[in-house]
Amino acid sequence: MTARKYSTKVSILGEEYTIRSETPPERTREVAEYYDRAVRAAMNAGGAVETHRAAILAAMQITADLLDARRDEQALAERLRSLADEVRPLLPPAKRGA
Repeated sequence: MTARKYSTKVSILGEEYTIRSETPPERTREVAEYYDRAVRAAMNAGGAVETHRAAILAAMQITADLLDARRDEQALAERLRSLADEVRPLLPPAKRGA
């Protein structure tokens, strides 16, 4: 069975785009709005920046944010594993698990 396709209209920098994907319209609009804000922020931060350069700067900032979030997630997962290792000996033998 094929996944349902949605057709969603979004606006980025005042231009209308129709996005056809398996992503629900609410999520597509959320992503487009986030990207629109990021491009506008890049344009405002650098003064008079051409749209295509602002798009690249916004994509780079979003990618940096993603990589930072992944690094933070990995650090948190490692901390939780460490904490579990510390707590495990304090549990009754039947509750210690692996």
